Amino acid sequence: MERIYDKKEIADCIASSKYHTVLDSLDVDFYLIKYQKGELVSSPFQNEILFQIVEQGSINIYCIRDDGTRYSLSNGAADYFLGDMDIFYPKSNNIYAEAAENLTCISFSIEKHREVLLSNNKFLVLICNSLSTKMGVITTMEAAPASLTERVLSYMKYKCSNETLKGIEQAAFHLHCSARQLQRILNQCENAALVKKLGKGTYRLISQPHSPDTPEGPY
Repeated sequence: MERIYDKKEIADCIASSKYHTVLDSLDVDFYLIKYQKGELVSSPFQNEILFQIVEQGSINIYCIRDDGTRYSLSNGAADYFLGDMDIFYPKSNNIYAEAAENLTCISFSIEKHREVLLSNNKFLVLICNSLSTKMGVITTMEAAPASLTERVLSYMKYKCSNETLKGIEQAAFHLHCSARQLQRILNQCENAALVKKLGKGTYRLISQPHSPDTPEGPY
């Protein structure tokens, strides 16, 4: 991730935005953020709450449930908003946005400028349109099926502290599988160099390329 504060580059990016008229009316501190493919653009772990507009590239937005199941919520390209819900509601603990390719976003702090945003009618109209569209898309989407292997890896990455699973029985309960099934999956993942065994019932996720092939089993 790279933050850019060059005034000319920011001005050029805003001028080319579909929303330049509204953005010009906002008295906020704009900057650009560039993400590499595979980087998280938004996640529950981020302390700063940002409003971001995709200017170049695309993103995938998904939800990770407590059992490691991954639900695709939306895909976004140029002109897509991130952070629109965060203006009104506490940040979700389960929703992630990931750069599907190299990405450039116009960005600013929501917390720092909340009063300015809520007092700008043109901006609020944009937000209402954005949220309405997203709700319409989400209600027509179905959760993509995921193998137990995929759920285990997602559970370790997003729900385990330091990406480390501790305790087979407890993890199996959250993953809705038997301890024997989970142990078999972990053994497969260890053989495939996807996880490392640290001790009895303790496994740490090994960093992989952005789209690793995961071993499949008859589960």
